[in-house]
Amino acid sequence: MAKKSAIERNKKVGRLVKKYANKRASLKAVIADKSVPAEERFAAQLKLAKLPRNSSATRYRNRCDITGRPRGYYRKLRMSRIALRDLSLLGQIPGMVKSSW
Repeated sequence: MAKKSAIERNKKVGRLVKKYANKRASLKAVIADKSVPAEERFAAQLKLAKLPRNSSATRYRNRCDITGRPRGYYRKLRMSRIALRDLSLLGQIPGMVKSSW
């Protein structure tokens, strides 16, 4: 089980990412558009720099919904490999059985 503080901090980053996603996207579009005057692009860069650092999507870490583990994460299932194994051994994941040969 991961530390509660790490899990809560990551949730806070996730909320900030969602809150500022549209604003960041529009500013990045202005910065990338070469037809816009250089002064306006520079102003957009300054505005982007003034946004909170944690509003950047690269700061968000995928974590297991059950344990909070950051490593060995399956995106499709939203859980770590260890939680997946535990639930499958208990028979709580439909269609998943332990392999043997």
